[in-house]
Amino acid sequence: MNSLPKVTNLISVDSFVHNRQHMLDVLVENMDGLVYCTLYDDYWTLIFASVGCKELTGYAPEDLMFNNVVSYEEITFEDDRQLVRDKIDDAVATGSRFEIEYRIKRANGEVIWVSERGNPIYNERGKIHAIEGIIQNIATRKQIEQSLRDAESRYRSIFENAIEGIFQSTPSGHYLMVNPSLARMYGYNSPQELMLVLNNINEQLYVKPGRRKEFVLEMESHQNIQNFESLAYKKDGSSIWISENARSVYDEAGNLLYYEGTVEDITSRKNYETQLEYQATHDTLTGLPNRCMLHDRLTQCINFADRYHNKMAVAFLDLDQFKLINDSMGHEVGDHLLLIMSQRLSACVREVDTVVRLGGDEFVILISNIDNLNNITVTMKRILSSVAKPCVINGLDYLVTCSIGISIYPDDGGDPSMLLKNADTAMYKAKKAGRNNYQVYTQELNEALAERVKLEFRLRQAIENNELLLYYQPKVDFSTGLICGAEALLRWQPPGEEMIGPIKFIQIAEETGLIDKIGEWVLIQACKQAKAIKEKIGAPLPIAVNVSPRQFKQPHLAQTIKNILKATQLDPECLELEITESTLIDDAAKFIDTLHSLKTIGVKIAIDDFGTGYSNLAYLKDFPVDRLKIDKVFVNCLENDPANLAILRAIIVLGHSLDKKVVAEGVETENQYDFLASIGCDELQGYYFSHPLPESEFEALILSHYQ
Repeated sequence: MNSLPKVTNLISVDSFVHNRQHMLDVLVENMDGLVYCTLYDDYWTLIFASVGCKELTGYAPEDLMFNNVVSYEEITFEDDRQLVRDKIDDAVATGSRFEIEYRIKRANGEVIWVSERGNPIYNERGKIHAIEGIIQNIATRKQIEQSLRDAESRYRSIFENAIEGIFQSTPSGHYLMVNPSLARMYGYNSPQELMLVLNNINEQLYVKPGRRKEFVLEMESHQNIQNFESLAYKKDGSSIWISENARSVYDEAGNLLYYEGTVEDITSRKNYETQLEYQATHDTLTGLPNRCMLHDRLTQCINFADRYHNKMAVAFLDLDQFKLINDSMGHEVGDHLLLIMSQRLSACVREVDTVVRLGGDEFVILISNIDNLNNITVTMKRILSSVAKPCVINGLDYLVTCSIGISIYPDDGGDPSMLLKNADTAMYKAKKAGRNNYQVYTQELNEALAERVKLEFRLRQAIENNELLLYYQPKVDFSTGLICGAEALLRWQPPGEEMIGPIKFIQIAEETGLIDKIGEWVLIQACKQAKAIKEKIGAPLPIAVNVSPRQFKQPHLAQTIKNILKATQLDPECLELEITESTLIDDAAKFIDTLHSLKTIGVKIAIDDFGTGYSNLAYLKDFPVDRLKIDKVFVNCLENDPANLAILRAIIVLGHSLDKKVVAEGVETENQYDFLASIGCDELQGYYFSHPLPESEFEALILSHYQ
């Protein structure tokens, strides 16, 4: 076993002690802060102060030692002196170390925080002799702590005063922390009450069962969630809409601690969105579903019919007299009428059926779960009867009827668009059938509509390609036997095809507005022909032109005719305008005003088809017209219907009593001619004398007649 090595250079005890003291002195001098020893007296008289005194207090050690310039008691912040003394007194009394933080006032007047740690020193008799320790500058730490307190205060203020609710909750569904806003949002008096009462989020908060589970699954998948909207219960049992934004919080080991986030009450926004959605899908006036919702409801009805293997119907309904009432009585009455009708229609159908207002006076009714057509028949009759009842508005009775077109799923279409189209087609047929009835869609009806659409297209092309022409049918004076005028009759001659009569296309032209352009063209051509005839025979021969109801309602009709007469240089007496009596139905007063405007131009005016239209004798006396044209329906049945004889005599007597000439249309037989002549009819027009003739043949007839 090896022995310990011998120490040959032994350090003496005195040398060791000296070196140890030197080491302690260096350590004290290099310490950060003031190492001190002070008497336990009233002034904390320093008997030792390290060189760190200068950096800490701004005073040199000798300035403080033995209170040479100032005592340490004096540089201790006045408000803190008693606190320091009490702390040290406690340490002296217990013989323990002490640690205290307080403020001092440096030589330059700056106040800083210091930390003092020390302990009392006792003599051999156990009496306090001095205090020794170290004092260090903790201003930086105090600033950091203050900043942290300020930040905590700010965040606490934000937490306490935030408008949004703030929470921390466990994955199992318990709240760890909530702010006052969240408590108020849910109807609780304080956060403590909320957390005490609402201790199971999954069962107590969400209205929709399983909503908390959806929240947790979303958090597990993405560790955060945004705009998680739910219906939540309040303390009183009522509910509000909330929107949550949250994130998952983990510890350093990656273990889930809790969820934290914010909650916003979005009830007002949800209600507003609901209101906007309702307004977007419902008619403002009636509250019925509107056009936007129609497709969705119709699709649902189709799906229901497919699921249960039955049928459903689409009824397209149009009010017959609404436009007249709305225009004449004002929109207030019109709106009231629509509201009444919507209520009546809703009362006529079942809860499972849907009444939709498309706009204006058009409605669509969806009837589901149909087993046979009898179901529809009963409903439609009930609707027709209900609509036709008088409507009392502002003390006045208003009567309207409706026309209804019906299509059946799946018979008449497999999708919403086709069903609506075919129901509209059937409604159009109901209008043509006299209104106040319903029609069911048929394939024949569709073919007729397709033909009509094709004809409309061809008519537009015919106008552009100059395929229209005029024929002229002479009128003869009974008393002289001479031609006294003619009527211009429109014809359509497609190239390489048979001529098309006006009965096939005039109504289309009227409905589409093409009649405006056609009517002006007819007037111009007829005026040119009348001008040419006058120049050839040297005398005026009036040419009559039919003015359609649409043309007659144009506000500038009189001015248009003035312009045409001027452009063709035709004397007004050579133009006669024929206006059907039925035109009077819409607005008799305006009808009479327009007649007077035309009469002031100097043209002749005739009431066409007299006896089949309005026949209001009270107005007839005010008509500034030259002729009454008896409708041919009375002339054609003259031989077989004795009642017509009396009607013809009455019309002629009426016309003569009002100083108007009477013209008989459709005279085809000698018997008709003789009878009309015998009862004093003034003029005739019909096959008995001449068929309608093309321009060249008409001119030849006129020239031969007047030679």
